[in-house]
Amino acid sequence: MRDGIRDIILVVDDIDINRMILREILQSDYDILEAGSGMEALEILFPTDGKPADILPTAILLDVMMPGMDGFEVLEVIKKNEATKNIPVLFITATNSEENETRGLITGAADYITKPFNSIVVRARIDNHINLARYRHNLEHLVSIKTAEVTKMYESTLEVLATIIEYRNLESGTHIRRTTLLSEALVEKMMESEKFTSELTVLNIPSLVKASALHDIGKIAISDGILLKPGKLTDEEFNMIKTHTTIGSHVIDSISENLPDTAQYLKYAKEICHFHHERWDGKGYPLGLSGEEIPLSARIISIVDVYDALANPRCYKDPFPHDESLRIIMEGRGTQFDPNIIDILPEVAETFKQIEEDHKD
Repeated sequence: MRDGIRDIILVVDDIDINRMILREILQSDYDILEAGSGMEALEILFPTDGKPADILPTAILLDVMMPGMDGFEVLEVIKKNEATKNIPVLFITATNSEENETRGLITGAADYITKPFNSIVVRARIDNHINLARYRHNLEHLVSIKTAEVTKMYESTLEVLATIIEYRNLESGTHIRRTTLLSEALVEKMMESEKFTSELTVLNIPSLVKASALHDIGKIAISDGILLKPGKLTDEEFNMIKTHTTIGSHVIDSISENLPDTAQYLKYAKEICHFHHERWDGKGYPLGLSGEEIPLSARIISIVDVYDALANPRCYKDPFPHDESLRIIMEGRGTQFDPNIIDILPEVAETFKQIEEDHKD
């Protein structure tokens, strides 16, 4: 019993008397569901178009030998579904050969219960496996919480580092805030376009938008003399500036080693750091990628980053008006920038302008 709610046991056996005996043994402590065949059991577990039931059993007692669909086949279906794969399944059998036991355990059975049933053994094994499953679930929950805490800590550290870099560039730090808001506005408009439906549906949009703040984190390794130079950079200095893309990618890599693969935020951050200076025509850096070889996240941020740089003061230039900044960006259609994204830009022009006005340096 958990939080006052009784656990549910699904008993699957084609022999009525076997189900009745097991029900009598277990019903004082558990709610019992019964199925007379493998197919009937799957209909209970997946009642609508193969979707798992809203309330699933805590454990399953599954007969091995049944007409039609045997226990091994049912177990394979259970273990392939994300919602049911961790439910402990105990095989019940009259003839438990070593071959059958090995096959069952390899397939994912938690245990075997032999006929005729010993009520003490049945209850003890059910109790043990339910408690073990609950302990594992609680442990996984605690691990996920701790992982989220560590991930948040790293994210916060990176965001602080990105803000420090903006201040080091003699900016107020609002560039990060604007970049995030501009990216969000652009992505939301892109989601309305059929041209990006397939690409955007597989993206974690909030993580992508948040990762945009880290696009220039690699500048931590660039000297002040180059970053703050008011005049034109020499070829050597420009080549040094270019390295902030690969440096940023390496920084994110060093963080990612300590986090799970599910940290989408860092995946997008790495893409953006590494590729936001690539060009649609292949003339960008660091790898000279072109077209859709450039990750979508980087194609989006490259437009946002250049727009914001144009519309705001830098140590080497005065700000351009909004309309002029937009015009310059539009001229890069199909050369510097993804033409399909540029075509959407006029639809967010007023939003971009408002964001710039609300978050000036």
